[in-house]
Amino acid sequence: MRVLVVEDEPYLAEAIHDGLRLAAIAADLAGDGDTALELLNVNAYDIAVLDRDIPGPSGDEIAERIVASGSGMPILMLTAADRLDDKASGFELGADDYLTKPFELRELVLRLRALDRRRAHCRPPVREIAGLRLDPFRREVYRDGRYVALTRKQFAVLEVLVGAEGGVISAEELLERAWDENADPFTNAVRITVSALRKRLGEPGIIATVPGVGYRIETPGGEDRG
Repeated sequence: MRVLVVEDEPYLAEAIHDGLRLAAIAADLAGDGDTALELLNVNAYDIAVLDRDIPGPSGDEIAERIVASGSGMPILMLTAADRLDDKASGFELGADDYLTKPFELRELVLRLRALDRRRAHCRPPVREIAGLRLDPFRREVYRDGRYVALTRKQFAVLEVLVGAEGGVISAEELLERAWDENADPFTNAVRITVSALRKRLGEPGIIATVPGVGYRIETPGGEDRG
């Protein structure tokens, strides 16, 4: 999952960024409305986390633009205001969820996971394919009943592949969805991570390489692994 976090308090923004990274969620940061709009124009995000009171275009304005774009991107609003009227106005703008400051990072992660689940047409929180069982809330992976210990980045990559349900995911898309905007587009991080992930998952190999296209979870009857 990749999210855009729009927050003008640097310490809070960095704390959110670090907390999401520990939960295997890639996050890009924007400290003002103009930067947020620029990032939205060039990147694909699963969810937007918007502080309502920011420099430049406000969080409310950004929310209105996201809704008007028709992208269907879920919006989680952050604010220090806890009055019901404030929350109501946020929901009227198109927010899907609301979190009042101060908050626990764990609650933010849980809310993002819930929004992501609803975004993907209410898919079950625990996903299963070809003997793999992936629980995004517990960050646990089992293969044929055997627990598989993964690093945060390996888990993030596997989550994208499992979510594709056997479809092909390009290296570029993996880089975009499992890393943040600071990732070097010419890096071989995706290849290295996929290689390590294959070793962790064990034999027979389950991540197939589609030459010149990308990677997919190999299901019965699929092509040979690369």
